Amino acid sequence: MAKKKSIESPEPVTNCGQSVDAVENFDRRNINIESFIRTIRGQKVMVDFDLAMLYGVQNKRLNEQVKRNIKRFPDDFMFQLTKEEWNILKSQIATAKQSDNQSNGILKSQIATSSWGGTRKLPYAFTREGIGMLSSVLGSDTAIEMNIRIMRVFTAAHQIMENNALMFQKVLHIEQHQLETDEKIEHILTKMNDDSSKLLPEQIFKTGCVWDAWSYMSELVRSAQQRIELIDNFVDDRVLSLLIKRGKGVSATIHSRFTKDFLTDLEKHNTQYEEVKFVQLPHKNHDRFLIIDDTVYLLGASVKDMGNGLCAVTKLTATPETVLGLLNRNL
Repeated sequence: MAKKKSIESPEPVTNCGQSVDAVENFDRRNINIESFIRTIRGQKVMVDFDLAMLYGVQNKRLNEQVKRNIKRFPDDFMFQLTKEEWNILKSQIATAKQSDNQSNGILKSQIATSSWGGTRKLPYAFTREGIGMLSSVLGSDTAIEMNIRIMRVFTAAHQIMENNALMFQKVLHIEQHQLETDEKIEHILTKMNDDSSKLLPEQIFKTGCVWDAWSYMSELVRSAQQRIELIDNFVDDRVLSLLIKRGKGVSATIHSRFTKDFLTDLEKHNTQYEEVKFVQLPHKNHDRFLIIDDTVYLLGASVKDMGNGLCAVTKLTATPETVLGLLNRNL
């Protein structure tokens, strides 16, 4: 294997060998092992000089033992860093050295300082399987004990990744379900909008379209911002039910013929809802009109009878003042 041959043919790059003092002068019991796990080539690994420090051996001895048992370390157990990968790793260690003042940061500083002098070959990275194999070739009690701790950290990290992956799958499932629900709601709203009566300048209702006519008139009433005035010879409590749909503060006036029953209904209505004013017409008018703010609509039938027979609602160019002026002139 080409990668393994480099372990026998040193390439002068930088030194990762530790001094005896660096190896011995730190407390392994309180070390944060997780901070030495690095991501290289998309894999969670540990490099040889970190492992040597944790195991309490010289980096040179660790690599010698690997060399003697090279058959135990295939490519998926161990690989050698490239110059570019090693330069990136040194940069990361230097950054951690500057930003971390905790005890573990001091340890990283000791390792980095002891690792960057002299010359030697590029460092090696060991995967979880390779680290598990190291304890069998080193054999010391310290190495075995430390290896158990390292393997537990790797196992815990793997479980966290699996749990997170499951969580992400659930989130994606929820998002997909929400997207499908939103699409269905959008489809329903579009369908409702297509099927509903629209405030068109001209609207014709064929015989029997009572609900469509009522819905259209309701939308007209809801669209009012200031006032509603209805000029209709014949009205009843259905007109009052329609005017209840207007917004708060919108005035409403009915110009119609006097009937005792309607005035009774109007009085009861006004005790509970916003007042609807009544103006008595002195005589019958041929046409019916609905004024919404500054717009006049010509009604082809009384509001209470809209849709019972073929009828139309037409938006006029005439102003409300013109229509009301002619109505008052007739008075």
